[in-house]
Amino acid sequence: MSLSTFKKKLSSIHEIIYFDSNECLRQKTSNPVMLKAVLDEAENLLTQLEKDPSHDKDDLYFLYGTIGNLYRIYGEPKTAIYYLEYTLNMSEKDNEYAREVVSLIRLGEALKYDHNHNDALELFNEALIKCSEHGMDLYEDFALQHKGKCLLELNRIEEAFVCFERALEIREMKAKDTLISSTQQAIDLAIKMSATFLD
Repeated sequence: MSLSTFKKKLSSIHEIIYFDSNECLRQKTSNPVMLKAVLDEAENLLTQLEKDPSHDKDDLYFLYGTIGNLYRIYGEPKTAIYYLEYTLNMSEKDNEYAREVVSLIRLGEALKYDHNHNDALELFNEALIKCSEHGMDLYEDFALQHKGKCLLELNRIEEAFVCFERALEIREMKAKDTLISSTQQAIDLAIKMSATFLD
């Protein structure tokens, strides 16, 4: 399978991925067998690519990031961390600030799934600092959203609200319905958790 064919196939993966409201909106899969098959294909492609001395760095970054994300969803966060640390190191070495921010957020999520919330929060905060330093408004709402969900898991609900409200402001300016809906879902969950906490 070529990388372009794999990318087309990957676009349908969202059909088997959902946000679990019982676990602070963690991403899960409804079809682990299919997800593992996609992971196997991605790892085969990565092996082929790394054997090619003229391989494209962008393709390498894409595959490492994709594999890392999918392993997180598949329930193997330690494997995810291995791949996502690679993308972070690669982006730092190349001074690719946008990729560095994305890698920080993705690695933060993997650490959170591995029950390492404090280190995850550090990476989300680092991503927010990078966004501010380099004027990368494009990713600020994502960093805030993931930080907020991490805070929810720690029952730091008021702090989570602050993150979600700012993320919602940005997403309303972007006028992206799917992003707005995602943040509203997080806010609704935070309200529900807050009410339960007060009972």
